[in-house]
Amino acid sequence: MTEPIRPRDMARAFTPALADFIDDPLFSKVWEREGLSKHDRSLITVAALIVLNRPEELAAHLRRAVKNGASKQELSEVITHLAFYGGFPAAISASSVARQTLGMLDAA
Repeated sequence: MTEPIRPRDMARAFTPALADFIDDPLFSKVWEREGLSKHDRSLITVAALIVLNRPEELAAHLRRAVKNGASKQELSEVITHLAFYGGFPAAISASSVARQTLGMLDAA
């Protein structure tokens, strides 16, 4: 299976300097700061993308969240919780992106 094209790689073709800022300082410094685990940073980032309705970035960060130790169950809970704070349309859209990106929620 081929890796999906990341949004920043798509952006690099038109705005290489912007993509460079994502690599450094965002991923090289901000994501490496002490104080929050990468797991927690991932959950926070996914939550922000959901309420800001940024589905084009959400898929990549859902994959990153799983790599950082978040379970599909945790991500499902984040989406459900945010329906009340970010709106049901945003949560439904996020659910669709999560299903397309991560597959079905495993039976508990």
